[in-house]
Amino acid sequence: MAVSYKKLFHLLIEKDMTNGQLMQEAGFSANIITRLKRGGYISLDSVESICRVLHCGVDDILEFIPDEDGGKENG
Repeated sequence: MAVSYKKLFHLLIEKDMTNGQLMQEAGFSANIITRLKRGGYISLDSVESICRVLHCGVDDILEFIPDEDGGKENG
């Protein structure tokens, strides 16, 4: 199952906040922003920091996208 952070980037636009401002206020590196843009893994600590800064819940910044094969393993 993949993760999409599109909701986060829409929320940043709504709140008129840049990626740089989020990085500074949440206390993480540009590497985390890169991972977010690529739909990569970030730690729960990072997710918590983002939610704290934006005063929102996890479901406001990310969503799980089912695999095309319905989550079934090949085998």
